Amino acid sequence: MADTKGGNLSRLVLKQAGRAKEKILQNLGKADKTTDEIFEEHLQNFNTQQVNATRLHKDINNYLRCIRAMQTASKNLMETLSDIYEKEWVGQDMLYVQAQNNEMLWADLAHKLSDQVVIPLNTYQAQFPEMRKKIDKRGRKLIDFDAERHAVQQMQNNPNRNEAKFIKAKEQMENAKRTYEVLNSELHDELPALHDSRILFLVTNMQTLFAAEECFHSETAKVYSELEGVVDKLAKEVQKGTLPRKTFPKPQPITNANPVITNSSPNSTLASPPKGEWTSSDEGKTNGFDKF
Repeated sequence: MADTKGGNLSRLVLKQAGRAKEKILQNLGKADKTTDEIFEEHLQNFNTQQVNATRLHKDINNYLRCIRAMQTASKNLMETLSDIYEKEWVGQDMLYVQAQNNEMLWADLAHKLSDQVVIPLNTYQAQFPEMRKKIDKRGRKLIDFDAERHAVQQMQNNPNRNEAKFIKAKEQMENAKRTYEVLNSELHDELPALHDSRILFLVTNMQTLFAAEECFHSETAKVYSELEGVVDKLAKEVQKGTLPRKTFPKPQPITNANPVITNSSPNSTLASPPKGEWTSSDEGKTNGFDKF
């Protein structure tokens, strides 16, 4: 078992080394390579299409995240308004109902975008990695075919070649050629079909997106119109002075009677004297010798 794995690994390393050598020779201009201008055009279209799909996927997902953030922010705002809008004010029950309607509209929009826009976009984008693998495989098989073709050409130009090896080399070249041509033919059919599918996908996806947005904004406009009407009624009641208000009794006036100073201490000299006894109010009379 270990010997089998080791042998497969050795063949894989040799194959990769042979491909790397062939590519170097081609890049240096020391070996020709098979070209297919039509395929190159298909490949360019594929690359552009994949870049656009990746960009759209990124921005649609970011848009959906923002929608969900707005959904949460709108819910919090409506809850706060419902809490501070007092029960005695006109339209308090309507405010609650419209807040619930607004929350349902945001949830419906987020669900539609996730289910009918993002999921189909994920399916559409999932085609590109698999197609890229097949394109890369075609490239490797093309290098293998060119390498086998160059080996046959070198042996064909050698008058002292080994015929048995030459026949085997031609068989390997034909096998490499068939493998490459099968993949190349499939991609010549699949790449244009994938490229053409972008139109129908984009039409369907954007129609769903814009229809969901149109419905959302149309219905939320009705909700906010109702909310505006509630506040307008409250404003009119304030202007007319008909808004229910809780009344409170007025406070009683404070009297200005002289306070009586008392002191319970037996040693205090500020205790009020008995009636008829001399007080500090008679001090002026003593100063005037009236006490005599």
